[in-house]
Amino acid sequence: MSVTPEQAAEIEALRAETRPTLRATSAGMEAHLYTAYPVLDHGFVRVVDYMGDDAAICQAARVSYGRGTKSVQNDEGLIRYLMRHWHSTPFEMCEIKLHVKLPVFVARQWIRHRTANVNEYSARYSILDREFYIPERDALAAQSVVNNQGRGEALTGEEADRVLRYLRDDAMRAYDHYEEMISSDGQQGLARELARMNLPANIYTQWYWKVDLHNLLHFLRLRADAHAQYEIRVYADEICKVVADWVPFAFRAFEDYRMGGATLSSTALDCVRRMLKGEEVTQETSGMSKGEWREFQAVLG
Repeated sequence: MSVTPEQAAEIEALRAETRPTLRATSAGMEAHLYTAYPVLDHGFVRVVDYMGDDAAICQAARVSYGRGTKSVQNDEGLIRYLMRHWHSTPFEMCEIKLHVKLPVFVARQWIRHRTANVNEYSARYSILDREFYIPERDALAAQSVVNNQGRGEALTGEEADRVLRYLRDDAMRAYDHYEEMISSDGQQGLARELARMNLPANIYTQWYWKVDLHNLLHFLRLRADAHAQYEIRVYADEICKVVADWVPFAFRAFEDYRMGGATLSSTALDCVRRMLKGEEVTQETSGMSKGEWREFQAVLG
């Protein structure tokens, strides 16, 4: 993981510092604050700030002046009710600010989640580091023949070697030219805002990403899913570990109703009722398209 000695020293200093506070804190999140967790070959995720906890969700739902009820079971039950019935605003009372280092092509996927506040490292002002994402061999795969945005069989042998060589060589060559263009050598170098356009999409960038819990859980539902692209999924998986310690009641409800649950259409529910009565239902008699029927079968296992 590419945390500079200066960044590491700053993180240690922040973790060593303690401050008295009257605001609500989460013991689970306090343990994660400022720590940089490695992702991919040069990336990381770390929490730099947060607001709220499970009690804040309950407080918002009840619009009370205190922490909620004294009963842990009542608080967890309320949170599960809110999650089950898609009540979103109480979850918006919790927020998190992350510092993320990630490849540019992952950032372009990530930024599609527009319900967040983002401030990214500026390549107009600063010079990007010579750091590129180069996949592990087992992450190299051919284009899927059934999914236009997915991967198929893994590449092996000489084909995998050739792809890795191209990725490394092309990235290094592009960065060499980037450095040459911005270097003065006694003359005026090319503006950084122009030189950056020659850099590949696997170069690393950094940003601060602040989001409320409701929208964060929506991000995790999509990006921590087994069908999500590997390179963004590993970031989502790391964030899941943090959220599980930050708001354990909310995260358990999220796992149960969002990650592990399923939404059925009225047509699908009608098919389930018919099946429970002993009727044999087929795709032709279900009222569903072939795609819908395939997904319905997958839900039923």
